[in-house]
Amino acid sequence: MNQEYRIAIIGGGAMGGAVARGLLASGFDPKCLTIANPHTDRVRPLAEAGCSVTADNLEAIGHADLIIIAVKPWILPSVAAQLRGHIDCGRQEVSLIVAGISGVELLDMWTDGGTVPALSIAMPNTAVALCQSMTFLVELNGDCLLAHAAFDRLGSLMTIEERQLPAATALASCGIAYALRYIRAAVEGGVELGFRAGDAQAIVARTIAGAAALLGTPDAHAEAEIDKVTTPGGITIRGLNAMEAAGFTPAVIAGLRASVNKQ
Repeated sequence: MNQEYRIAIIGGGAMGGAVARGLLASGFDPKCLTIANPHTDRVRPLAEAGCSVTADNLEAIGHADLIIIAVKPWILPSVAAQLRGHIDCGRQEVSLIVAGISGVELLDMWTDGGTVPALSIAMPNTAVALCQSMTFLVELNGDCLLAHAAFDRLGSLMTIEERQLPAATALASCGIAYALRYIRAAVEGGVELGFRAGDAQAIVARTIAGAAALLGTPDAHAEAEIDKVTTPGGITIRGLNAMEAAGFTPAVIAGLRASVNKQ
């Protein structure tokens, strides 16, 4: 697949590595992708896939058009201090996968002599490695066209305001765990009803994928799709009512609220 930009990822850990694998899975040219990590043995599979790997952050960003920073929040200030004087603000974009640091702080962190590169916050989830992420992008400075192009390859992308980030994180990043917890509970129920655990998991996972696909159709609405399978006096409505009596909807909403309150 042809492309006209190069990407450097600073941080080859869980999220940085997942973004790199997702880019490769999307058809991104590995020769246009560099990953910097203090321990290059951790990113050896990416080197074997044709990417450049290095332990030198400055070397990594030299020819990059988009620089994706995926490091722990407490490490970011030192990384920014190391890199900001070496960024061409007229050419290079910086996108930060980071939580808990405000846009104002990030802009100050990346200001060099009064100039700031096109700067964004990206918030993918762990499905990014499979190009199935629900990713949010907050533009802090300039037109972040390359960040849009890169993360759009990795699933669904939504541009939001910074104030929406905590809710977005609860719905999509924490939401992966919440969806998996439902699946785990349904698998346990399937075992009780007579299926082997592996078969029950395959059934539930495929069912969840089908439900998500139904919501991808034009003008789809969850409640309308539910109505299609809840016949009067039927087993589905009895099951739904039993779940609601046990607090299903309030529990989901309470969990989302708790996630936002901890941001």
